[in-house]
Amino acid sequence: MTQSRSARIRMELAHVRAWPAIHTDRIDGWLWRLSGGGSQRANSVSTITFSGDSLDAAIDRVEAKYAAAGVAPRFHTFNDTMPSGLADRLMARGYKQTETTVTMVKRPASQAAEPMVERRDHAWDAWRAVYLAQITENRRLINARILDTIPAPAVFFAKHLDGQVAATALCSIDAGCAVVECVATLQAARRRGAARDVMRCLETWAADQGADTLGLQVVKNNTPAMRLYEGLGFVPSATNHFWVGGHQETP
Repeated sequence: MTQSRSARIRMELAHVRAWPAIHTDRIDGWLWRLSGGGSQRANSVSTITFSGDSLDAAIDRVEAKYAAAGVAPRFHTFNDTMPSGLADRLMARGYKQTETTVTMVKRPASQAAEPMVERRDHAWDAWRAVYLAQITENRRLINARILDTIPAPAVFFAKHLDGQVAATALCSIDAGCAVVECVATLQAARRRGAARDVMRCLETWAADQGADTLGLQVVKNNTPAMRLYEGLGFVPSATNHFWVGGHQETP
């Protein structure tokens, strides 16, 4: 599935809205985000649009706002970042690239029904326990707060094995794009198809909602996850880079 520039931007906007930062502001069209914890997206500047007259002046304002919060400035760039020379300017100013993620997409279609997959419109305790246990400690507190702010329509999915939640996922829809978040599997349940079953149910829901694109973002060097999504028909669409400047404490 090859995406046009406008389709990639629409999917990136959907990702921004699907995982809302706790604090936001607009700086020359960019979306400044701060949440604390270790989330890259929720603590970086989204660079989908730019309306400023001076790139360096805009970066200066970003740096001043993060400095006022006592954290290092962070930017998120992707294939269609505006302005296009932002990454080069950040490198010239001494920024270092940290995490790289890949946006993967497919056209959603109804899948065969999978047994023992539960779905709710909110994150319940057993769902949270599995998801939060599979992410780094510095992300848990903030991500738990963000889960309470996911915009509707959204559905939380859980696969049950041996009488307990074994795998989780979340899907929300914005402007025809269905965004996948929070895919996690208990260590003891891995290689038993739990994540695959959750994703198939999620895809069916997205198709039933009329979404024309299903997308997710995965860390580039997470080979098992990349293989899972490729096996489900997802293909790479965009590459996302995160940049940090100055001191590098976790926000």
